[in-house]
Amino acid sequence: MNDMFKMVLVLAVLTSVSGGVLAGVRTLTMDRIEYQQLKFQKEPVIRSILADADNDPMADRFKVKDGEVSHTIFPAKIGDQNIVTLEAFGKGFSGPVGLLVAFDIDNDTIVGSGVTISTETPGFGSKAKEDPSFVAQFEGTGTDQTASVSKDGGDIDAISGATITSRAVCVAVNEAGALYTRLKPELVKRMDNLASEGGSN
Repeated sequence: MNDMFKMVLVLAVLTSVSGGVLAGVRTLTMDRIEYQQLKFQKEPVIRSILADADNDPMADRFKVKDGEVSHTIFPAKIGDQNIVTLEAFGKGFSGPVGLLVAFDIDNDTIVGSGVTISTETPGFGSKAKEDPSFVAQFEGTGTDQTASVSKDGGDIDAISGATITSRAVCVAVNEAGALYTRLKPELVKRMDNLASEGGSN
């Protein structure tokens, strides 16, 4: 009985130590993964769609919670325009398609977008990320409008041979619009704070 107790105690200690180590590794790994995603997936898109920003959207980024989920927001000032960029996802042919969408916070319209994550078929679905003319179709769209491809009765010309990918991008645009609408009161406050602080240069 004494040996059994010792065995249970040892197992409990080992489990506790292993759990602590795994939690620590997970935390370190998550930070590293987040940095990699930020640096190599999001930053190139941000630099492209907000190239004329008067501030540095990467340096001025902040997080806003939508329920239990935290979202990174990239704010930009371009002249008199107040712009916020956030990421949403759609389900593509080969996996998730991530899309950063920039909204003019004063008139609730899309001013730019770009694909961050895509494992779609090279030469077909991959064009969603490679061909800026596809995502350019969403510019000027209001958050009160629903994006859909022409095959579904919408105004978006799908990528040839990649209707599923095109639909996934439309879903991401619509998700981004819904998220932006929910978060707008907080986004306005944060943009006002950024303006009063001067932002980064």
